[in-house]
Amino acid sequence: MSGSAFLRIDNLQKSYDGVNALNGISFSLYKGDFLTLFGPNGAGKTTLLKIIATLLAPTCGGVTISGYDIAEHPEEFRNSVSVISHQSLLYNELTAKENLEFYADLYGINEPDKKVVELLELVGLYERRHSKVAEFSRGMQQRLSIARALINEPALILLDEPYSGLDQHSSMLLKNQLAKLHDDKRTIILVTHNLTFGMESATKIGILVKGSVAFFKERAKIDDDKFDETYFKYVGGKTL
Repeated sequence: MSGSAFLRIDNLQKSYDGVNALNGISFSLYKGDFLTLFGPNGAGKTTLLKIIATLLAPTCGGVTISGYDIAEHPEEFRNSVSVISHQSLLYNELTAKENLEFYADLYGINEPDKKVVELLELVGLYERRHSKVAEFSRGMQQRLSIARALINEPALILLDEPYSGLDQHSSMLLKNQLAKLHDDKRTIILVTHNLTFGMESATKIGILVKGSVAFFKERAKIDDDKFDETYFKYVGGKTL
């Protein structure tokens, strides 16, 4: 892919009480890239996402977005990134519509009413707009989380185990919703335990092992039939 990298991770390291969670991770992504990261529990996947989201400071190394160091411009960067995880970041006692209105106000969105309706329709929850989040199933909450994450029209979306706790039907619905997010203007990083769903939308695949990038390759160059074997070769038989 030509042009300058949109996201650059440079020698990223993170230590907790002398234990290394990240060991000099480096890679670059371009606008429109969809990177799926696999790896066993404790590989450093969530730590990496937290650093990119400016929720955690690295011990060493840096992250740049469009050439800007996020450590020097954290507030500007936070306005262009959204996180979707197994935690919905929604308010149970508010309705679906009220939740989105709250986040629209937080980000100072122009024409918030129009934006809220647009997003509720996108995730198929417009008919339930007046229902409280506490009444929603886990899958419905994740769909509303997608709407929440899109309220500020982010250039970068970080997905941390979004399928956790979902049944097969809800996982399929979520997969279809996430596929709609991918375009040439938006860059996505997905951390998931689901090899099948993780492979489907990705343009690049990475495997983290013990805080290091053990594997990083263009999706188009990966043989689907052999990826399970590739994964277990790098993680030494450990489960996701």
